[in-house]
Amino acid sequence: MRIFFDQIGCRLNYSEMETLAARLRSAGHTIVAAAEQAQVVIFNSCAVTAGAERDSRKRLAALHRANPQARIAVTGCWATLHPHQAAALPGVALVASNDRKELLADLLEPWSAELDDADMLTRMQPDGLPFTPPSATTPRIARTRAFIKVQDGCNNRCTFCIVTTLRGESRSRPLPDVVAEVQQAAEAGVMEAVLTGVHLGSYGRDLDGAARSDLKELIAALLTETDIPRLRLSSLEPWELADGFFDLWARWPGRLCPHLHLPLQAGADRQLRAMARRCTTASFRRLVADARAAIPDLILTTDLIVGFPGETDADFAAGLAFIEEMRFAHAHLFPFSARTGTAAAAFAGQLPGDVKRTRLRRLQAVVTATGQQERARFLGAARPVLFEGDGQPLADQPGRLWFGLTDNYLRVATIAPADVDLHNRLLPVRLTTLAGDVLHGDIRFA
Repeated sequence: MRIFFDQIGCRLNYSEMETLAARLRSAGHTIVAAAEQAQVVIFNSCAVTAGAERDSRKRLAALHRANPQARIAVTGCWATLHPHQAAALPGVALVASNDRKELLADLLEPWSAELDDADMLTRMQPDGLPFTPPSATTPRIARTRAFIKVQDGCNNRCTFCIVTTLRGESRSRPLPDVVAEVQQAAEAGVMEAVLTGVHLGSYGRDLDGAARSDLKELIAALLTETDIPRLRLSSLEPWELADGFFDLWARWPGRLCPHLHLPLQAGADRQLRAMARRCTTASFRRLVADARAAIPDLILTTDLIVGFPGETDADFAAGLAFIEEMRFAHAHLFPFSARTGTAAAAFAGQLPGDVKRTRLRRLQAVVTATGQQERARFLGAARPVLFEGDGQPLADQPGRLWFGLTDNYLRVATIAPADVDLHNRLLPVRLTTLAGDVLHGDIRFA
């Protein structure tokens, strides 16, 4: 079968689709680069907010329009929350909830013989010569980084969150399995592995006996036992990190990326309590201070919810001041979305949309300002940049414009000669100017 993958939402969704693509390709199926080329479209949906639900529905409609003949298999959090809505959409032939997601390769197998037979007919040109479809690689090989799912589910019960309900209790993969997957990615030429999970910081604590582990032990094993050039952590809840966790960066300063994404969600203690977050502004401040003291050139990013039920003007003002103090380089900002099935959906003090939109704009202005200040700190410095994609031709000068990410998650642009391919290369760049949220610089070839 010719299969196209699409997804929205968290990095965990991307990791899951990379793993499924590898399984299907090893079974003899072809992963194609566009929905128009596919017989089967697999879509991994999201339900983190009402907006994500709308985006999931819109994306499915767009996929069907792009290829009305393709069979669509939909999975993920929105499909788990609203399976009947998903099944009713045009083109959808299979709905797999999160607890069946790992069975997708088997669930699709009954289609294989039928679609492979049909494909043989379409591959024949009028002159009887075989047709070779466009080549495409799996998402992992096409990308410069591999998203490695090490854990799923969550034991926390934040009052705003539906995702933990949809993904179940915390479940970790055995450490040797993760090491093997990261080494396989390194051998395939991937330059950066990103560890993902719903609650990454809880990794390993649900494993039994000698298999019990934690995130610190996993990171040490990956950097000791694999050849991956760069290792990055995705979202880490700001609690439950092992003693001495930040010491890891001193042991592997060139490979463990100096970037932490610590979801704060709110900058006022009253809101944090109402959200059932297991931190306070004081504990978060101490954590950030410890991290910045231990990790040179650390960049910090976060998630923030604005307009949580009961948020007063005083709460918002206090939160705004704390967020400015934390100097986040970037934040995913969400107006509160009441999710059916969460405690916060029934809370008193639900705020009107215009209040949430006004506060969102003010919060965005603060994060934009702190982000600019954080990026400007690195002007004049050289940072290692992992380039990706295709260089863009320039109309007014020779060469091509390339983009990449530094180890500490700063977006960088540079110009290279037209005959130089920078894709998947890790090179130092001297950062010279800042335009918007992109740093520009000069590449330093060895």
